[in-house]
Amino acid sequence: MSVVVIDENFEIHREASAYLAWLRSADRSPNTERVYASRIALFLNYCASNRLDWRTVAVEDLGRFLRALVSDPLPPRAVTAVQPEPRFRTAKTANAILTSVTEFLRFGVGRGWVRPEIEQRLTRRQILARSPLGYDWGEREQFRAVRTRSIKLSQTESPPETLADDRIAMVLQALPRVRDQLLVAVLTESGMRIGEALGLRRQDMHLLASSASLGCQVPGPHIHVRRRINANGALAKSRFQRSIPVTPQVVDKYATYQFERSCVPGAGDSDFVFVNLYKPPVGEPLRYHNAKKLFERTSAVVGFPVRPHMFRHSAATRWLDSGVPRDVVQALLGHVSPASMQIYIHPTDQAKRDAVERVDALTKCSP
Repeated sequence: MSVVVIDENFEIHREASAYLAWLRSADRSPNTERVYASRIALFLNYCASNRLDWRTVAVEDLGRFLRALVSDPLPPRAVTAVQPEPRFRTAKTANAILTSVTEFLRFGVGRGWVRPEIEQRLTRRQILARSPLGYDWGEREQFRAVRTRSIKLSQTESPPETLADDRIAMVLQALPRVRDQLLVAVLTESGMRIGEALGLRRQDMHLLASSASLGCQVPGPHIHVRRRINANGALAKSRFQRSIPVTPQVVDKYATYQFERSCVPGAGDSDFVFVNLYKPPVGEPLRYHNAKKLFERTSAVVGFPVRPHMFRHSAATRWLDSGVPRDVVQALLGHVSPASMQIYIHPTDQAKRDAVERVDALTKCSP
């Protein structure tokens, strides 16, 4: 599947589409390609609306574009009788959009489409005061000076969205289909990304007590996550293969799902784990947009947001709160750098309450 950008004349935007094709050739995920396409289209529309030539855009123009991203209200999600409260992008989202635009412009510099001086003004030299987790300054601190973005909004860092155990139970109860229950159970227990889950094959499901007969020496029930080209566009982000242990709950749901799947004509031919069972094309692997609609429907039923990545954040938080070493959690999640773990290191409200009450109890007990 290819993604392109269409200009105001409903013609393919040659440069933007060439950049997306380059992302595809660089083995970026289809989801990344779609996100970058929408962000670049947003930038090109801004330039057209303000009579700017994107090829000769100035840093000051990019600064105004960044401000417009957070000041202009977003269109309503649906047309209703009651006018909803206006929604605005966060500074974090606006910065992410500008990052994508910056990469596109740098690509344009290399192709001779964009003025070379814009690339120099997009970043500035900065001396790091502290070493980020997992970052090596070098023997002579030669890597202490880095290039950072010259245009960036200040943003408030917040902990990732998670789902408590009772809410995960509500989600499972709201799903009438075994296939969908299995998908949520896999995401909950393994912490894998949705692209990794949709790319699972039957050969990746080693759910016996011993998989020695399959040539696998990993003990206990587990799932292998492998990066491969998939017909449904799903792609594992990490290039390193990993195995993730699972509990009997996943094993039982998988067995039930296999029985249900065997009763559907044409559903057993595909090697993919998650396939269409309930509407055509039956047996075809489940795609990103199908999974997105599934979680949107579930959100409407349970009354709170449910997104695939929330299960990943929940798994990481649950492991860390249970005392699992960070390097083990990093391996389970498939992160290459320890710095990627920092987003999960945050005390919960309950942990802060427990700390205050513990000190208060000790103070009352002291003579």
